[in-house]
Amino acid sequence: MIKQIVQTDHAPKAIGPYSQAVIYQGIAYLSGQIPLDPASGQVVEGGIAEQTERVMLNLGRVLEASGSSFKQVLKTTVFLADMAEFPKMNEVYAMYFPNDPPARATVQAAGLPRGVRVEIECIAAVTA
Repeated sequence: MIKQIVQTDHAPKAIGPYSQAVIYQGIAYLSGQIPLDPASGQVVEGGIAEQTERVMLNLGRVLEASGSSFKQVLKTTVFLADMAEFPKMNEVYAMYFPNDPPARATVQAAGLPRGVRVEIECIAAVTA
């Protein structure tokens, strides 16, 4: 089986040598999304709640382009600039997984691209 590269203009373009997502054997592996506005390429203004919302919207667009959805997410990894912001990030995150949430790891990172507050990656099943 050959891996399938996913790219959509509805999410921020890759800012390095990586793909927005790769599908292999019915599983989509999504690269980390940061709170970039796909139209402007700029970091969204606001705090952790606004940045998390933009990240989740970006993930949703890549999931859609992959033939998947938030309901099919198996695991996420959340990278935070400051673990003290976990409660506010989690409040926004929870809205996207109201039932049967995926497995998750959350870590505080020493630094994130472009000085953002949050980055989230995920793995999801793909609808055949």
